[in-house]
Amino acid sequence: MRTAPSWARWLIPLALLLVWLGVGGTLGPYAGKLGEVATNDQAAFLPESAESTKVLRAREAFDRFETVPAVVVWTVEGDPVTEAQRAAATDAVGALAGEAGVVGRPSPARVSDDGEAMQAVVLLKPDLGEELPTVLDQVRRAAQSVPGATARIAGPAASQADLSDAFAGIDGLLLGVALGAVLLILLLVHRSVLLPFVIILGAVLALALACAIVYALADRDVVRVDGQVQGILSILVIGAATDYALLLAARFREELALRGDPASAAVAATRRSFGAITASAATVALGLLALLASGLTNNRALGPVGAIGIVCAVLSTLTFLPAVLALLGRAAHWPSRPKAADPSTAGRGVWRRVAAAVDRRPRRTWLVTALVLAVFAAFAPSLSSKGVPLDEIFVGDAPSVAAQEALGAHFPGGSGNPAVIITDADRVAQVTAAAESTEGVAAAEAVAASGPEGTGEPLVVGGRARIDATLSPAADSDAAKDTVERLRASVHAVPGANALVGGYSAQQLDTQRTAALDRTLIIPIVLGIILLILVLLLRSLLVPVLLVATVALNFLATLGVSALVFQHLLGFSGTDASVPLYGFVFLVALGVDYNIFLMSRVREEALVHGTRQGVLRGLTTTGGVITSAGVVLAATFAALMVIPLAFLVQIAFIVAFGVLLDTLVVRSLLVPGLVMDIGPRAWWPGALARDGVGPVPGPGRPA
Repeated sequence: MRTAPSWARWLIPLALLLVWLGVGGTLGPYAGKLGEVATNDQAAFLPESAESTKVLRAREAFDRFETVPAVVVWTVEGDPVTEAQRAAATDAVGALAGEAGVVGRPSPARVSDDGEAMQAVVLLKPDLGEELPTVLDQVRRAAQSVPGATARIAGPAASQADLSDAFAGIDGLLLGVALGAVLLILLLVHRSVLLPFVIILGAVLALALACAIVYALADRDVVRVDGQVQGILSILVIGAATDYALLLAARFREELALRGDPASAAVAATRRSFGAITASAATVALGLLALLASGLTNNRALGPVGAIGIVCAVLSTLTFLPAVLALLGRAAHWPSRPKAADPSTAGRGVWRRVAAAVDRRPRRTWLVTALVLAVFAAFAPSLSSKGVPLDEIFVGDAPSVAAQEALGAHFPGGSGNPAVIITDADRVAQVTAAAESTEGVAAAEAVAASGPEGTGEPLVVGGRARIDATLSPAADSDAAKDTVERLRASVHAVPGANALVGGYSAQQLDTQRTAALDRTLIIPIVLGIILLILVLLLRSLLVPVLLVATVALNFLATLGVSALVFQHLLGFSGTDASVPLYGFVFLVALGVDYNIFLMSRVREEALVHGTRQGVLRGLTTTGGVITSAGVVLAATFAALMVIPLAFLVQIAFIVAFGVLLDTLVVRSLLVPGLVMDIGPRAWWPGALARDGVGPVPGPGRPA
């Protein structure tokens, strides 16, 4: 850039700035439109090969009864339910027949065995979308007309409405909280006015581009998006773009102090940050793309959506940010003044003291650190990932949860969520008998041709019939999943029935099994991808293996701490089946970023000063910026906790805590201690392993 014409030194950055502002102005609205192409129907994300998915497809033939049930439950206090109350409840829901969104005639009210409650099932259309809360309010008003009884609505329709309510306003709320937290941290860390806003603007522009691309793909059914993927995309882009921007801005500060010319400093900072940033982004993007090997459709959806977000974050960091820095120059850091970094370990700075402490006792440092992490990791197996019960899906109170608890207190636990059996029509009697004799099944009845509450012959479609089996245990419990396994064994044993068992409990069981298989397949793939990238970046084999081992240990330690926090502080009995895998992909792929930032600088310094000084100088010069990046990323993911869903709260804690643990402990103590203790051999089989000092770079490279 020093030899470029004067007009090019400002025209090229200005052109890049205008292009990105055009992107923001044109594509910005798409950040708030992803909800239009998102679905929160969890059945849409079932594994395609699962038995419950085959049942879901087979049920489509029974169009007359392809519905979402809303289970109305009335409870009374004091005297038992009277016949007048039962009649009033039947009339109340019966009057809903023919109303918008209601399919067929609701079932008559049925009194519980203890005489203290009633229930009725109102079948709703499955594609109501934003109209679902309105229809449920209509059902609720009708049900509340029964004198002396308290009415609530449970079942899949009520849960789906609460889920949609939890994601309502996700774009504005989540983005506002995340950006506010990031801006505050940047202002405190950089003590400058313009730079934090420039970094935030770059992240927002990257998010606008990513959302527009994802919207276009989702609108054409190329990718699928739900509220969880939507929220994670926003957090991922904001966090990654900010992290990469912090690294490049820190390097620009050094180069500007050395060179004085903003355009040259921006080019040099971009060139010297390019390898670390692109390698870090590649680990995250490829790690996310590894989710394409998942058997769960929502996992596969997150893979390309997240990778698109990372690519947009990198593109913004390497083009928009250098352009703005070149135009602003020293004003970007006002009122502070950029100065050349002092990589020496002399002095009283925090990271100089940390480097000196590691240098004094490297072996003791990494051994004690690894031991503490191993103690935490020992608790990892206690983290249950068998699924979250319905009463724990939402953080805080949710109407559907209270209704489900009331229903379960007076009726069989599986009421309103039956196991669905699809069988050949000529084996209905045998399959029904086999189902009724299964331990844990309270009742089994074929869906009649005269309606779901009728008493006629079984409805036959294409030679197949449907049987609903009510389970005794709650539909979301481990006991219900065990019952489904026994039920499948029973009906599969009926000769010539070709019976399949689906329904909510079966879906949970199949999801749990598929998630376990995903972990055994995807975790080695992600580790292999990260190892390969590190080998190419650091041009050695031993250091990459050590780095992968340290981030894996950090992940296990984080799971151990999470198990203790979830069970004893937050009251979660378990996690969603996909939480460990999501936590692994985000934490390992993002966590290795900081080791990449550190070790790429260590290698750069070691080429001139040897391994020991390289570690000390690398730790000293990158300590502040990497810690800032870690705090920013942790705060960004913590913003997911504003969405009152256990899944996102658990993901937020695992990633936020794990990133801080990686930043403050693994990258600061464990990795430097290990590399310093091993010495030049850590770079085996590269040139640095032979003498500790490689060829000195050419002129212009600051020592």
